[in-house]
Amino acid sequence: MTFKGLIFDLDGVLVDTVPTHFEAWAQMFGEYGYAFDHAVYREHVDGRLRRDGARAVMVNHSEDEIIEASNKKNEYYLERIRSGQFVVFDAAVEYVKACKEAGYKIAAASSSANVRYILKKAEIIDYFDVILGGDQVTKGKPDPEIFTTAASSLGLPVDQCVVFEDSEFGVRAARDGGFFCVGVADEHNDADLSLADTIVPSVAEFRL
Repeated sequence: MTFKGLIFDLDGVLVDTVPTHFEAWAQMFGEYGYAFDHAVYREHVDGRLRRDGARAVMVNHSEDEIIEASNKKNEYYLERIRSGQFVVFDAAVEYVKACKEAGYKIAAASSSANVRYILKKAEIIDYFDVILGGDQVTKGKPDPEIFTTAASSLGLPVDQCVVFEDSEFGVRAARDGGFFCVGVADEHNDADLSLADTIVPSVAEFRL
């Protein structure tokens, strides 16, 4: 199998923003009277478009309220990001750089509409040939649209691309899109990645 393109999810793969997302979700859901813990995060929110995540939990609210709530969540998240509440996975970044220098085409495909802002904040945006956020697709994960769009934008068929994902919804999207999927699961990630073709503790552990 010959790979020519690498497609990376952002949160939990290249940067550790998962705790930041969780805190912002918890703050927002608490305001609307919903209990929120890591099980709810994993089963309903992780890896999904922001509005889809809000809708999955806020079953007693209208669509207008869901839109308002998802916007609030984003505000709370960005407040934390601006204050530096995230960590860049240095080993993953070095891996991206090495693959770029080796001639692979590189894409970032994240459910987050803030993907460009985060990559710029992390000072790694220049290594990506294609960057797609959740605001650029009509269907969120587990639909494979974001990954198939990324592959098409790289000018490659799906069977020549590797997808790196850390969420169950993301792994399902990669599988349903026909991609070779690398599940990324460190000791803090308890998502079900069993559908991935292989699982590694860090992006840097995968050998092409």
